[in-house]
Amino acid sequence: MKNIILGLVGAAMTLTAITSCKKLDLKPYDQVDISTGFNTVLDAKYWNSGIYAALRGRVYGSYNVLQEVQGDQLNASIDFGNRNGAPHRWGSFLNNDDFAGIYQGYYSGLSNINVVIKGYEQIQASAGAQTDSLNTYKADARMARAYYFHELVKRFAKAYNPATAASDLGIPLVTEFDLAAKPARATVKATYDQILADLAYAKSLNTKRANIRGARYFTPDAVLALEARVKLDMQDWQGAYDAANTLISSGRYPLYTTAAGLKSYWSIDATQEDIMRINATLAETVNTNAIYLGLNGAAGFFAPDFIPTQTVVDSYDAADFRKGVYFEQKLIRMQGINYPNVWLVNKFPGNPALFTTQYTNYQNSNKIFRIGEVYAIAAEAAANLSQSGNALTALNALRTARGLTALSGLTGTALINEVRAERTRELNFDGFHLFDLKRWGLGFTRGTAQVTAAVQNSTGFTGLTISASDPKFIWGLPTNDIILNPNLVQNPGW
Repeated sequence: MKNIILGLVGAAMTLTAITSCKKLDLKPYDQVDISTGFNTVLDAKYWNSGIYAALRGRVYGSYNVLQEVQGDQLNASIDFGNRNGAPHRWGSFLNNDDFAGIYQGYYSGLSNINVVIKGYEQIQASAGAQTDSLNTYKADARMARAYYFHELVKRFAKAYNPATAASDLGIPLVTEFDLAAKPARATVKATYDQILADLAYAKSLNTKRANIRGARYFTPDAVLALEARVKLDMQDWQGAYDAANTLISSGRYPLYTTAAGLKSYWSIDATQEDIMRINATLAETVNTNAIYLGLNGAAGFFAPDFIPTQTVVDSYDAADFRKGVYFEQKLIRMQGINYPNVWLVNKFPGNPALFTTQYTNYQNSNKIFRIGEVYAIAAEAAANLSQSGNALTALNALRTARGLTALSGLTGTALINEVRAERTRELNFDGFHLFDLKRWGLGFTRGTAQVTAAVQNSTGFTGLTISASDPKFIWGLPTNDIILNPNLVQNPGW
């Protein structure tokens, strides 16, 4: 726990400073002074801003690319320099501390949130607008906690299995700020129960914020989107379908139906499909997924760390708008040799309005919840309920919006397989696929390379086969936390 503890102290000190300099008295280093930091609704507003500032640093970047490079749809280029090499190669190359930054990042965020949740309870708001604002801030804190807990449990615990969730080890459920605590791991069921409780609380209080496209705050629709995502993971098919279908039926986030529209969404940050995102601006930058392009603007070529497999490129029909949006053929140079017309991931190209030179800096608004995922949730949940009509309705809405033809007559396993394939096509490189394989109980063989000479071909690279039972689908807890907290149990295989 040492690294987490250091992070908690630093984060708590940072957020305490937000409440204004006049409140900074000398206090013990390991305490947060609730009595002076939470007096007014204006104080609550400052703390709320801190929650969103922390969230900005915990989306995209390493919080996305680690699971993507670990999966089956990318090949490491011969010039990748072993960046993200350990998760890509699995086996003995991969150790638990390769994920320590993610674990500690989420828990330091949780420490701030737990301080805030406790502090808000002592603020007395006057009736009307002040009470509405305070309730919204309370909802934001619970929603953020639910989001972090869910991101942790899907990485560091088994996938939810209703038959074993009550005994499977989940994550430490840290709901109070206490540097001396050495929490044991809760069960997977207890973890998800806490997530659902936080979501229910957020839903009950988040009643005044408007649902708008491209929202930068947790709206009621954002809470519903996380509920749908969580309940899908829990195999609560009806709950997932109901939450997803409510969002779809609202009509607030229509799918793009042209290549130009979809391109605008991913390149210049158009908002039509965004339920919530982290806005990127010249003043407020965001984490980037920059491993896929590696532009050398002056020389006019690309040198990416990772290249999409031929297999994943071929999974998109020629009529599918996404192929020309998610990928683009580029000239790459590897070890001095040029390879033209190689498909690269172009889903995160950078918004030209945010460039600080003539070349991309890969800055795009980070998408947290978008309607494409919601359609995929509705289709998968309905298919697992054996409601083929509802499943096909959601599936075909997504397919036809992306330029594909509608399907008919599918039921059972054939329908589920098609739904999974469509979900994968829609959400590729958004950070879902590895965790989808895990919850579906599927292993993989890494896809074939587009250009064999341009990628790494030794052990753990091309052709890597991973069984569904491989223990490293479940990430290992950091070494320091295991050493310093005797109540923590490490995941098998680490």
